[in-house]
Amino acid sequence: MNWTFDLLSPLRDQPDQLITIILEQARLLESLLRQQAQWEQEKAQAVAALQFAREELRQKNQEILQLSQHLEEAQRAAHRQAAPFRRPEHQRGNQPGRPGRQPGHPAAVRPKPAHIDHHERVPLPACPRCQGLLSDRRALTQYIEELPPVRPEVTELITEEGWCEHCQQTVRSTHPLQVSSAVGAAGVHFGPRALALALDLNKAKGLSLRKTQAVLSDHFGLRLSPGGLARAAQRVGRKLTPAYDALVSQVRSSQVVHADETSWWVGGPGWWLWVFTTPTTTLYVVDQHRGRAVVIEMLTSNYRGVLVSDCLSTYDDATEHQQKCYYHHFQAIREAREAHPEGGIGYLDQVTALLRTALLLKNLQADAEPVRFQTCVRTLEARAQGLLSPPRPQPQEETVRRRLYKQRDHLFTFLRHELVPATNNQAERQLRPAVIARKISCGNKTKTGARAWQVLSSLAATCAQRAESFITYLTERLPLAPARPP
Repeated sequence: MNWTFDLLSPLRDQPDQLITIILEQARLLESLLRQQAQWEQEKAQAVAALQFAREELRQKNQEILQLSQHLEEAQRAAHRQAAPFRRPEHQRGNQPGRPGRQPGHPAAVRPKPAHIDHHERVPLPACPRCQGLLSDRRALTQYIEELPPVRPEVTELITEEGWCEHCQQTVRSTHPLQVSSAVGAAGVHFGPRALALALDLNKAKGLSLRKTQAVLSDHFGLRLSPGGLARAAQRVGRKLTPAYDALVSQVRSSQVVHADETSWWVGGPGWWLWVFTTPTTTLYVVDQHRGRAVVIEMLTSNYRGVLVSDCLSTYDDATEHQQKCYYHHFQAIREAREAHPEGGIGYLDQVTALLRTALLLKNLQADAEPVRFQTCVRTLEARAQGLLSPPRPQPQEETVRRRLYKQRDHLFTFLRHELVPATNNQAERQLRPAVIARKISCGNKTKTGARAWQVLSSLAATCAQRAESFITYLTERLPLAPARPP
């Protein structure tokens, strides 16, 4: 303090200059204080940025860890050879049920043969070891089903052709064993039943062309190249196109149709396989488009039945009445629960209870009094309106809400139509054999092959649904001429 006073003492008689110096010092002090405040603010921002970066780094590390785990699981699943379609571990129950049939289920035993071709009796006059006498002898009966050696039954068929003066064209005689009129180098043919067996192995049983060729050659002595079988399938596909068109008409007239689609290959990617199915009919359609126009073309714009499908937007507004698959709804809720911070407690539980109540109500529909049942349905719809209308602040809950709110008109259709189920399992089941066929053969090479595949596979699947023999079905329709009466 003294040294400051000493410095200013010469200016005691100069008050103006003294005031100027004091003000300058005040401004300098104020500037220093502002700089200090700015530095403190920058320091606080830097600390906050550092903390944010650390938190972001921690989250990124956690995401990388989760992605690494998912990648490892995906790699294990991709290379798993045994049980490739098994459930993930987190979906498996801690106490799985006992394998085998449920109590009361009839045993699966081979039935007694409907006919007996040979009778054999093997006597036992004495002990086969010591030739001693036997007592308490009794007969033991078995039925042995054996296949006889199989060899092709070859028929040399000689037909005639000639010029008709009246019709002004060449005409030929035909025989019920003929499936083609080709002669010369192409004059060796399969008969109707042999060709039907080949197509059954390939289209109904899911064998590839080469494996079908191997079975025919090894077990039946029938020789045919894979290319020859493919061309034969194309000829049969063209011949049976009217039968396929009849299936289209049957699907269009059905009260309930299930639909689904998956990617397909026709000489390259970019194609789609559609399935339209009912409990007694299945229709496959190979198309280059995945749009709503395919659905409208197959069912027509005047379809008045109920279309059951997943929530793909392609199906929206394609038909007037629709039911969306509940399994897909539950799957979406399950995925939301996994990402929900509280495991879905609260809102997601309420939505799940809503859908399960609808399923329970469906089980009571057959025996319920109609007026009371419809009252329950209206109550359920009012409950759904209250749950699904207001937006949810939580992201996972909002995702589920928006999904169900978009399909609110299709949530309870199955309760108003007794024949309509809540899921699209029918289409999933009928699409699965096609997916397996795609894994084996990668689809089709040409559009002609795709057309033949959809015709024959549709007829094979429909025969299986109706408990009819696809081989018999083809055998009756493949000959050029009808069978002669006995």
